[in-house]
Amino acid sequence: MTACRFCGAGLVHTFADLGMTPISNAFLKADQLNRMEPFYPLHAYVCGECFLVQLEEFESPQKMFGDHYAYFSSYSDSWLDHARRYTEQMIGRFGFGPKSQVIEIASNDGYLLQYFKQKGVPVLGIEPARNVAEAAIAKGIPTLTRFFGVETAKTLVAQGTRADLLLGNNVLAHVPDLNDFVAGMKVILTPDGVLTMEFPHLQHLIEENQFDTIYHEHFSYFSFLAAQRVFAHHGLQLFDVEEIPTHGGSLRIYGRHAERGGEPGERVKELLARERRLKFEDLETYRAFSGRVQETKRQLLEFLISVKRAGKKVVGYGAPAKGNTLLNYCGIRSDFLEFTVDRSPHKQNTFLPGTHIPVHAPARIDEVKPDYVLILPWNIKDEIVKQMAHIRSWGGKFVVPIPKVKVLD
Repeated sequence: MTACRFCGAGLVHTFADLGMTPISNAFLKADQLNRMEPFYPLHAYVCGECFLVQLEEFESPQKMFGDHYAYFSSYSDSWLDHARRYTEQMIGRFGFGPKSQVIEIASNDGYLLQYFKQKGVPVLGIEPARNVAEAAIAKGIPTLTRFFGVETAKTLVAQGTRADLLLGNNVLAHVPDLNDFVAGMKVILTPDGVLTMEFPHLQHLIEENQFDTIYHEHFSYFSFLAAQRVFAHHGLQLFDVEEIPTHGGSLRIYGRHAERGGEPGERVKELLARERRLKFEDLETYRAFSGRVQETKRQLLEFLISVKRAGKKVVGYGAPAKGNTLLNYCGIRSDFLEFTVDRSPHKQNTFLPGTHIPVHAPARIDEVKPDYVLILPWNIKDEIVKQMAHIRSWGGKFVVPIPKVKVLD
């Protein structure tokens, strides 16, 4: 029996079983299409003791986030704007300046730290994917290429580097050794330091049927109750929380050393009360999710079958990890979706894992003039609709699959 990665209890309660899928960012080149492709169970469990939703670990982080990671943060304009506004907010609230040290865990291609650097605040990125870290270094962002945990934290502290602001956006979910990761934060944070972590909120995943955000690179899925329990165990108090719109609805948690004392803010108390009211500590809340996932699959397939029978062309926009979960779970291949496009040159001229749908540059849509464009990164649908508004000139329409299939006006 698999044990909970936080509390060690046995995992026996299913949250969502999405079948067998490949690693979601394992894009293929043309010469790999006829080779055997590894598939793994995509089965999310909920721990009956601490209520952490999680996957088993089938592939090591070293393999998934190694030298050829496909995700570069800087290809989303809305995400860059989010990073810029975060920088201004942190400087305004906490007064970080030239004598402060900002450290970002999973700093990707320097998409966020560049804004602190522009403000004269010293920065350090920690990024395990070598190809992505090199892009950050090329921008002048000092970046350490390694995984974060207690060992990395102790090494940096021994070198005289500690964080006045320690941040991580969408990394908490990517960590199989959750206890080592959070314990490392405790080590590297200065006595008066602040940490912020952003991650998709389990409440939105459940209420808005965002099952496609479940994929092998995401080992854990957090309610605020579960997150608070994890951080408290490692001597870190969550003193504030913000609900933000990114990734379909996320939390930004604020932490500090528990020994600093002080009462958590009203937003912490209100969110804990709401999650208890929504029965996030009741297994039945989690068991009910699977039926809604299956209904979304049926809706999407019914839509695609009907438009294809009518002779319509359907293509995709985007090649995100969530899209690969959706397409593989629903069994959608190039017979339904002729191709997809992506702004990132690192994904163009590849094929999606499992489904082998080709990925082109966005200009391909203008050449083909499809009837429908299925937006796979539905969390940035407004940005995509704005960029591609011209498809309406030939009668093209946008479709989003989550929380249910909808043709956009």
